[in-house]
Amino acid sequence: MRAYMYDNLPGDQRLPHDSGREVNVEALRELGVLYHRFSDIADVDQLSIDRGYKNRDEITVSPKTMGDVYEEKVKMFFIEHLHEDEEIRYIRAGQGYFDIRSKEDEWVRVRLEKDDLLILPAGIYHRFTTDESNYIHAMRLFKDEPRWTPLNRSTDLADNLSRREYVENFLG
Repeated sequence: MRAYMYDNLPGDQRLPHDSGREVNVEALRELGVLYHRFSDIADVDQLSIDRGYKNRDEITVSPKTMGDVYEEKVKMFFIEHLHEDEEIRYIRAGQGYFDIRSKEDEWVRVRLEKDDLLILPAGIYHRFTTDESNYIHAMRLFKDEPRWTPLNRSTDLADNLSRREYVENFLG
């Protein structure tokens, strides 16, 4: 895992967009973002027990597995949104980027690769993209039934309970 401020320069979203300004794990934690590196699936299993994750599935995002819809899906994942549940990803192979909003509403880019596990809190604005390899295989963990409902950023979300709790707990 490597985190840094996104450079906001034009260009393909899958490029590194590295500003050279590093962001450490403690700064991520202050935003409610938790990071772990697990080379053993037993550690993921234990985290699941500790945090109440009852379900999981796996997804491979690549042109080979998604065919003609790959480019469309990668663009969709890159639209800024939030979820009303935690978003947990354990990277099994490949690599990609999660961009999350800082306290100053700037993008922090988090590069993930095999054995990285990231937990995004409910209510945080974020987006995702693969890198230039166009391949990532990830395990998704869920507290309840698997669901992935993105709520795209808008002024309407100011009253969303998950967003209000996130702002109160981490941005206040």
